Amino acid sequence: MKILRHMALIGLALATPVAANEAGDLVFAERGPWQLAGPLVWTIEQTGPTVEGYKPLGQGTITLSAATDPSDGKPVLELAEDTQRIKRKIGPFPSSSGDPTLTFFLETVARDMAALTGGSPFYIRNRLKDALFRGGEVRQEGGAQIAVFAPFKDDENRARMLGFETLELRFTLADPKQPIRSMVAQTGPLAGNQPAYENQMVLK
Repeated sequence: MKILRHMALIGLALATPVAANEAGDLVFAERGPWQLAGPLVWTIEQTGPTVEGYKPLGQGTITLSAATDPSDGKPVLELAEDTQRIKRKIGPFPSSSGDPTLTFFLETVARDMAALTGGSPFYIRNRLKDALFRGGEVRQEGGAQIAVFAPFKDDENRARMLGFETLELRFTLADPKQPIRSMVAQTGPLAGNQPAYENQMVLK
């Protein structure tokens, strides 16, 4: 499936800021091998303009579950998306490493930005990946670590991004080895007086 190939590309992928690459290290921390006692559920809420070629996901859930690969009987992970826009299963993903929910979140943001701006999805994915590996800062808020990124703030093409040059990504983590508690992507108002884009996933 095309979305799985895209998701694989992304997956390879009051405070004082710390070293720039530490923010990415926290987000991409090794969380495997996954040993789930039961499904993990994130609520998802996405708002933004409804235009030709794009409709917000609305509200729903993303569920991460353990499964068995029918081809070889090995344990794998599977995502189930249940939102106002679509209901589907995504996977399988290896249970030994990686974070399928992070991959899903970043691919959703990249795909939505491409749909709303007409920009190249390949360029957007590469810039997101580069920002998360090389940029960002870490803040301490309420006992949690918040990794914050502004991937297009200084981009040479920001004048053509129709408001997405203001995109900010925020990841809330308690323990880097544990699932990410919340993931938020948010812009200011988009071009043409369109409402801001916001996409958030929060672990129940």
